[in-house]
Amino acid sequence: MLQRLRHAEIMRRVRTSGATSVRDLASQLGVSPSTIRRDLEVLDRDGTLRRVRGGALPCADADTDRPFAEVAGADGPDKEAVAARAARLVADGDVVLLDIGTTTMRLARRLRGRRVTVVTSSLAVLDVLRTDPEVELLLLGGMVRRPYHSLVGVLTEAALGQVVADRVFLGASGVRPDGQLVDTTLAEVPLKRAMLAAAGQVVLLVDRHKFPGTGALRVCGPEDIDVLVTNDGADEATLRACAAAGVEVLLA
Repeated sequence: MLQRLRHAEIMRRVRTSGATSVRDLASQLGVSPSTIRRDLEVLDRDGTLRRVRGGALPCADADTDRPFAEVAGADGPDKEAVAARAARLVADGDVVLLDIGTTTMRLARRLRGRRVTVVTSSLAVLDVLRTDPEVELLLLGGMVRRPYHSLVGVLTEAALGQVVADRVFLGASGVRPDGQLVDTTLAEVPLKRAMLAAAGQVVLLVDRHKFPGTGALRVCGPEDIDVLVTNDGADEATLRACAAAGVEVLLA
């Protein structure tokens, strides 16, 4: 079994069962305990599970107590400014991948009436674009995560493997001073990484409140981002660190 598929299966079993032992995972996946230990060390380092003696535990999901509607109502003008600037990056005929999130939902509103193809696992984006005859809308499958109006899981990740987009508009819970992108939600981190691989250009949408924001789970480094769209008030030292890593910084 390929490492990527093995990691996805390990995460599925950890989410389903909670505490999971090295011995059980090795038996279920048909590999050696030493291979599983190496896999768990990688997944623990990435923040997607917690390595413990003899096995692993799921990480806490920090967003489950903060529903989508509450997040959507916070910092509205800042998110709207970022979405408006991001919309200018989209050309007619583009295939764009929209991440889960409230800023990408606002971006979707600005794509209404445009001759573009939108691929997403966001049910909020679906609600915005479902009646628009101009936008070709592709919804990724997966398990419904009701508090955040999204689809997640191994089915979503597998579907992303079939996607080739011109650009992805990615959200995040925070941007660290060194430019590292972090998130609070265990289920979304592997999806964000799959989205990075599915697009020719990666555009990060983060308003000024996401510096440093929150999140203990690493998504990627600044070297994986092509364009960062934010607004006045974002931490200047962090923006300089991103620019030094080759990121084009656009202020709304």
